[in-house]
Amino acid sequence: MSSVEDYIKKNIFGKPQVKPDEKNKFLGNFAERVGIALTVAQIKNLDNIQTVEKVMKKYPDYHLYLNGKIDSYLMDEYLKLSVKLNYNFTIVMQSPVRNGKNKVTDEDMGLVIADESKPISSPVIL
Repeated sequence: MSSVEDYIKKNIFGKPQVKPDEKNKFLGNFAERVGIALTVAQIKNLDNIQTVEKVMKKYPDYHLYLNGKIDSYLMDEYLKLSVKLNYNFTIVMQSPVRNGKNKVTDEDMGLVIADESKPISSPVIL
């Protein structure tokens, strides 16, 4: 391909991304960096807060990502926990243009705890 074609494609389609579907699924993270990932249905079960708290205490250098489209009462519980443990967090608002929908479903990812810097050796399995 010529440099002119590359230039045109880059400016029409944007910068190519590595594994965009995977990053979209895990709230902006690669799967190999995810320590724990809970769907919206799983975070609705408030018993899972204890599991998330254990993971946060065991891995204090990881980062919490919350889906910004989840109900505020659910988000509040995890935000309170993050503040209590002084845990870094980010609320992710994915554009509906990228995932094609405005509403969050129970199958969507609601919470992800990931290592921002490197792949992890043992993810938490639920």
